[in-house]
Amino acid sequence: MLSRKKRRPDNEVNAGSMADIAFLLLIFFLVATVIDEDKGIRVALPPWTPDPIAQPLNKDNVLSVKVNASNLLLVEGELLQVQQLRDLTKDFILNPNKEDNKPDKPTKAVVSLQNDRGTHYDTYIEVYNELKAAYNELWEDRAQEQYGIAYAKLTKPLQKAIRNQIPLVI
Repeated sequence: MLSRKKRRPDNEVNAGSMADIAFLLLIFFLVATVIDEDKGIRVALPPWTPDPIAQPLNKDNVLSVKVNASNLLLVEGELLQVQQLRDLTKDFILNPNKEDNKPDKPTKAVVSLQNDRGTHYDTYIEVYNELKAAYNELWEDRAQEQYGIAYAKLTKPLQKAIRNQIPLVI
């Protein structure tokens, strides 16, 4: 007699379409994912010109801030701690004591930030943040003084008016 073997169904899963599904999911997640872009430091640099056109500035209107290769901060040629930079910058811009070696009014103040090629990026950013914070505090103080509300809550035209009184020139 011939013996018949019972045929059992295969326990294999058809994986032919699995690759298609995985590929479709991969494409879906690539398309649907939002990747944050690094915005960096938003600073408007002067346009490049082949012939440098240097406008002479009154030395009294320029605050010289330099960071050397050893990450030391020199303000007007003197060593200074980064934590002292904000108050010194505000004092320079406003010139409350009407000193002769500082600008007559905030619209004439220029902050010159220079760094060496060997300066660490973290140090440069720390110094830049202090300078920017000085301007932010000056704008906030002026908004409170003139309008009695926070600078951030002012309308765009009023914010622009304050920035015209104390322009950011770094």
